[in-house]
Amino acid sequence: MDTMRERFVSVTSRLLDDDPRLALVLAEITMDAFRPAERQHPDRVINVGIREQLLVGVGGGLALTGLRPVLHTFASFLVERPFEQLKLDFGHQGTGGVLVSAAASHDWPAGGFTHMAPGDVALLDTLDGWTVHVPGHPDEAEALLRHAYAAGDDRVYVRLSEQSNRAARPPEAVGDLRLQTLREGRGGVVVAVGPLLDHVLAATEGLDVTVLYASTVRPFDDAGLRAAVGRAGADVVLVEPYLAGTSSTAAAHALVDVPHRVLGLGVGRAELRRYGTIDEHTAAHGLDAGSLRRRITAFLR
Repeated sequence: MDTMRERFVSVTSRLLDDDPRLALVLAEITMDAFRPAERQHPDRVINVGIREQLLVGVGGGLALTGLRPVLHTFASFLVERPFEQLKLDFGHQGTGGVLVSAAASHDWPAGGFTHMAPGDVALLDTLDGWTVHVPGHPDEAEALLRHAYAAGDDRVYVRLSEQSNRAARPPEAVGDLRLQTLREGRGGVVVAVGPLLDHVLAATEGLDVTVLYASTVRPFDDAGLRAAVGRAGADVVLVEPYLAGTSSTAAAHALVDVPHRVLGLGVGRAELRRYGTIDEHTAAHGLDAGSLRRRITAFLR
């Protein structure tokens, strides 16, 4: 099976052929994979070098000309480093575009903390009007990328990961952007985001809980969460592959007039200073199936 990043390359390369409005801006990362597309569309595949602030500035400028810019690099260099440019060149200018990241929270541990971005979604939450997709499988990544590219002039962030669930959700389910109900129970609600779904399903096996799945986290599906809480009880656990508690405020807003408890599970704030592997980082943050089961059951008791 190809990775989400490989699917991004193949889908974007094909759509550059089909959609003259689409433009791709890179900052060296993944450039080699896009060489054929660059030769085919030298005016719409632009490599700015290792200049991430310029990456975003060029994307904002292309949007002002009427193009649909797609900006790509590692998450830490796409959201954190050029945050001021995102705020001004897209938000303040009222332009739209698609950010497509790689490396997620800890997908390349050998790169060290400079290449990790567990706070990217929380940072975008400080800005208005961003749609955030967190696919859990390459097929979902393709469906959400196509949705993002065709989304008019909206501002969209697609957070790709090396981690993947074993199976994708159906394209039509991914495409409607709402929370999907995978299991129903009466002892609480567990929301699994993107590539952590398999861990959550294993962790909640045999528990009397409702499991919801999200591959789109912004806008947050207020109605879907309210409906699930109405059926399953007011204890909510959010399991996200980025900074723990990122969506706790969104859940609280959805349930503002409903007495409830929320537990936000995700990547911790403490920096893990050993490289290790993706699985070792996942376990160290308590996001493997065994750790999740202990944390979820303790909360629901």
